[in-house]
Amino acid sequence: MPVTVTAKRALRSSKRKALVNTSIISKLEVAIRQAKKTKKADSIKVASSLADRAAKKKVIHKNKAARIKSSLSKLITTSKKK
Repeated sequence: MPVTVTAKRALRSSKRKALVNTSIISKLEVAIRQAKKTKKADSIKVASSLADRAAKKKVIHKNKAARIKSSLSKLITTSKKK
């Protein structure tokens, strides 16, 4: 348990940020699952946008966002070939 006032304040802030971060990550994961399932361009676009936003807010690393977008863009190219 935090002892000082500053540590208590930091703990409250950390809990709030953790809630926001888990919300962002769960929305991203749902969007990725939906995009991989449907393989439609609009759902892929939404998922890549969410990945960019999560990277911008530093919830995920920018390279992870790039990997996500790369794997999603491969879904578009495979659907166009068929």
